[in-house]
Amino acid sequence: MTRAVFPGTFDPVHYGHIDIARRAAPLFDELIVAVYDRPLKSLLFTPEQRMQLVQETFADDKRIRVTMFGGLIVEYCRKVDAQVIVRGLRVFSDFEHEFRMALANHRLAPEIEVVAFITHEEHSFLTGSTVREIASLDGDVSSMVPEHVAAALERRFLEVGNDAVYMTSLRD
Repeated sequence: MTRAVFPGTFDPVHYGHIDIARRAAPLFDELIVAVYDRPLKSLLFTPEQRMQLVQETFADDKRIRVTMFGGLIVEYCRKVDAQVIVRGLRVFSDFEHEFRMALANHRLAPEIEVVAFITHEEHSFLTGSTVREIASLDGDVSSMVPEHVAAALERRFLEVGNDAVYMTSLRD
């Protein structure tokens, strides 16, 4: 059985993430979408909220399991007996970052492979930062995220105020 893990913060999950997961899932016996519980960046949604949004996103796909993880991704892969880490590439700058991360992960766990998917062109601009910023300014994100995520963004910005823009790097 070949199991793959697609890790990320998913703050929020958007169509770029969904594209990668849905294209990766048929290539493996199981794809685990792993929501990172404590990244070193400011997030809009709590780990539990992000987990719920991702679970709702993939509820109809039996090949995809959604979990939460903390610590090193390679240690999580060992824990769940995954042989592959799935990553997405949008633009050229992603390649350099993902290349360095793949080399580091391979140094830590040479038995775990990294497979990178190039995003479809229509999603190449999408980042969690972009979605959060547009939503914080009352912009229409319906072409970027599923309806339940757009509604969650609207509710969250009503709670924290639209002036609270949660900017992170463009590597979400």
